[in-house]
Amino acid sequence: MVGLARDSPELRPFTTRTATEVLEQALASGHRVLLEGTQGTSLILYHGSYPYVTSRDTSVAGTVAEAGIAPRRVRKVVMVCRTYPIRVEDPPGSTSSPMSQEIDWETVAARSGYEADTLKATERGSVSGRLRRVGELGWQLLRRNSHLNGATNIALTFVDYLDRRNEQVRRFEQLQPETIRFIEEVECVAGAQVSLISTRFHPRSIIDRRRW
Repeated sequence: MVGLARDSPELRPFTTRTATEVLEQALASGHRVLLEGTQGTSLILYHGSYPYVTSRDTSVAGTVAEAGIAPRRVRKVVMVCRTYPIRVEDPPGSTSSPMSQEIDWETVAARSGYEADTLKATERGSVSGRLRRVGELGWQLLRRNSHLNGATNIALTFVDYLDRRNEQVRRFEQLQPETIRFIEEVECVAGAQVSLISTRFHPRSIIDRRRW
């Protein structure tokens, strides 16, 4: 038997208001609201590479609509990008999704200075535990996804995969010159500033260049 939370005496205190009501009250009171979308833009049902898509709209527009927030309320759109895009491992006899410039972790290791085994130990599915696929950053896809989401800022992750020496950096100007040039190219193509830079897989290792 399937029941609704509102019909359970134990859960009723937590179901007195809808999420839309809570968010509207927060916005009316002048609070800031942060929405985090799920999955990637390329998996959008309407604009992705069918059939390698999910069953919903994963764009900013879809995220805002599902939360019940009017589009005019949105002030900033932070698009998260990896220096090397990933996909889940191909299932037997099929593919999880085409990658235009697929490479391997040995290539990333040679460029970054990491050991390939270290990368392979990290880059595994959180549920399946299978090794992820990896590819070069798709510049055309970056431009398209930035346009589709109306990105105002970029959060770029895994710059240590460009050069391991970046993992100890705490300021933008300390990044390796090639990494800075890479970031400048991302900004040019996406039409948005790279405002947040993750230098390694750690919540405190972020260079914050925001002006807001």
